[in-house]
Amino acid sequence: MDIQEMKSRHKLVKEWAYDLKPLDRGYANRTLYINVSDNTIKEKPVSEEMKQKFTGGKGFGLKLLWDATKPDTKWNDPENEIVINTGPICGITQYSGTGKSLVVTISPQTNIVVDSNVGGYFGPFLKFSGFDSIEIQGKAKEDVIIYLDGTTGKIEIFEAPLEPLDSHILAEVLTNMYANDDKDKINVAVVSAGAAAEQSLIGMLNFSFYDPKRKEVRLKQAGRGGIGTVLRDKKIKALVCKVPGVKGNLNNVVDLKAIMERGQRFNKEMRDFDEVQCEMRSKGTAHLTNVMDEYDLFPTHNFKFGSHKDAYKVHSNIYKTYFSQNMSDGCWIGCNMMCAKGVDHFELKTGPYKGTKVLVEGPEYETAASLGSCPGIFNPEWTIEANFYCDTYGICTITWGTILGFVMECYENGILNKERTGGIDLSFGNEEGAMEILHQLARGEGFGKIAGLGVRKMKEMFIEKGWGDPQFIFDIAMENKGLEYSMYISKESLAQQGGYAMTNKGPQHDEAWLIFMDMVNNQIPTFELKAEALHYFPIFRTWFGLQGLCKLPWNDVEPEGNKFTDEPAKVPEHVDNYVTIFNAVTGQNIDKQGLFAQSERVYNFQRIFNIRRGYGLRKHDAQPYRAAGPVTIEEYESRQERYDKQLKEKVGIDPTVISSTDKVAALRKFREEQYEKLLDAVYFRRGWTNNGVPKIEHLKKIGMDLPEVIDVVKPLQ
Repeated sequence: MDIQEMKSRHKLVKEWAYDLKPLDRGYANRTLYINVSDNTIKEKPVSEEMKQKFTGGKGFGLKLLWDATKPDTKWNDPENEIVINTGPICGITQYSGTGKSLVVTISPQTNIVVDSNVGGYFGPFLKFSGFDSIEIQGKAKEDVIIYLDGTTGKIEIFEAPLEPLDSHILAEVLTNMYANDDKDKINVAVVSAGAAAEQSLIGMLNFSFYDPKRKEVRLKQAGRGGIGTVLRDKKIKALVCKVPGVKGNLNNVVDLKAIMERGQRFNKEMRDFDEVQCEMRSKGTAHLTNVMDEYDLFPTHNFKFGSHKDAYKVHSNIYKTYFSQNMSDGCWIGCNMMCAKGVDHFELKTGPYKGTKVLVEGPEYETAASLGSCPGIFNPEWTIEANFYCDTYGICTITWGTILGFVMECYENGILNKERTGGIDLSFGNEEGAMEILHQLARGEGFGKIAGLGVRKMKEMFIEKGWGDPQFIFDIAMENKGLEYSMYISKESLAQQGGYAMTNKGPQHDEAWLIFMDMVNNQIPTFELKAEALHYFPIFRTWFGLQGLCKLPWNDVEPEGNKFTDEPAKVPEHVDNYVTIFNAVTGQNIDKQGLFAQSERVYNFQRIFNIRRGYGLRKHDAQPYRAAGPVTIEEYESRQERYDKQLKEKVGIDPTVISSTDKVAALRKFREEQYEKLLDAVYFRRGWTNNGVPKIEHLKKIGMDLPEVIDVVKPLQ
């Protein structure tokens, strides 16, 4: 079916015109509200207080979602929203990593707020079209497309019955449909999900951008927490945004010269140091595969082990041979990191697109591990194919890989069998079985649909059915708050255990990645130092999500001499860059403490949002034991020398006189006690009660003592 026929079947259900206005110091100063139940479209002003308290990006999204929902709003209630947000720095083209959007919603997996950052062009285009955020509420009766025309100042909602769901096709169709010609394709961006998103709780969003050198539409993912599932539940097929073009200072910043100077400095660092540091330009984040294996941090067989004899097959040098080289692989204009690697002309071997040659985005490190070592598959071509299908079907690769690891370990322990999986062998390393349930999920059938419920709901189902020992199932189910773990082994890093399980949204590495500081370099040996790190880094990292920034340029290339600074893990010169750029965009005059204060307000607000929904307390920061230590004798004995030494030196037990079963139990008791002590230390440092509730005096100190916030925490003080 051709594009014109698809477009001819569109039925316009609402059109709304607005005034195109220039941005003012990084802000549009208004947000866009759309309700697809009754097709209401309106703009809302952004007050100075909102900017002061919430800054932008994720902060705006949390505030808008808070105001739009009630404490008991369910993810599939019409009043739940998807809110896509930009930030004052988002969209500048003179510094790397400034094209990020932040998406928030009430998660189908966790029942709390989830936030996910994503590249691609939609966020900057939304902003250039005149809006800091777009909040989408309601449920359409039929599949709709929402079109934001930033060239004329017009919003349209269409019923769109014919366009296919899968994102790699849909994004291309809509880019061609709304571009005037080939040169105009770069000015169109699409947000979509895919066939599996509406069949599961783990759906994600694809944000498109057009690559003029490849002459292909590319995709970046807002992966965590089921946001794509919410999009499809609202019967939204896609969002499309078009702008007349991108030029030097659409943000209307106060001091462009200062931004350009810092951008040029960073670009020189990339040219000079990337090849000897992280090789982002040639390998992207996949450079980490062999590094993690060498440090026993590569999650293998459902996080059971941290390395594997076959890991050499997925060494970063192997992935480098698949990635097209010497391409401008940035997911936003002007990004000099160019880490959005892709595999061009990859011929698919399975599924509905078998025999088709496609562009595969990545794999990034998280996908190389989640769709590789976690299910015990060390075949890069299988991982690349699974990566493609997860993307186009609209499911999160991190989540899916952790699901695979869990169901495979359940299969190997008799919790699952062929009768329960519909005849599919789900042993570790079984490529055919793992691919089949992925395709089943897209079709909404078989065991694939069960897997699409996520680890927490499967865990509860298997226990309810009496399929295995409940404690064992709890121990190996790598989820916290309902969100699956991302791809690092945290057993030997107490700080990283906190960095995962104490997160606001669930175990995602974007809050705190402390493994090297803690485990490798032993820079934070005491509870107090760990607590300081778990105070600073999650809050500092939140700042990127307020601004529309990518974190990778912060610390995946470092300035010359960074290791000789007082706090090299913080990369102080780059922090100074960000302070300078924020001030240059907005005309404000904050310092690094002011930067931190912006984040601390929003970080505490998100914690209180969780509390408002009945979560956000100490018990919700509990972790599965697999994240803390060896669950099984097999795990213990695989690293027996290490664990025996710890029993002797840290616990005071002679390992030579007790059984392996008793060793596992003794080590578990010690590690669980250590984690509880960590919670105490971190809560104290953050200004929270011993139950994890922000104290009122702390909220007053940081300027987040809004009446509605105090009302939530006051009964819990």
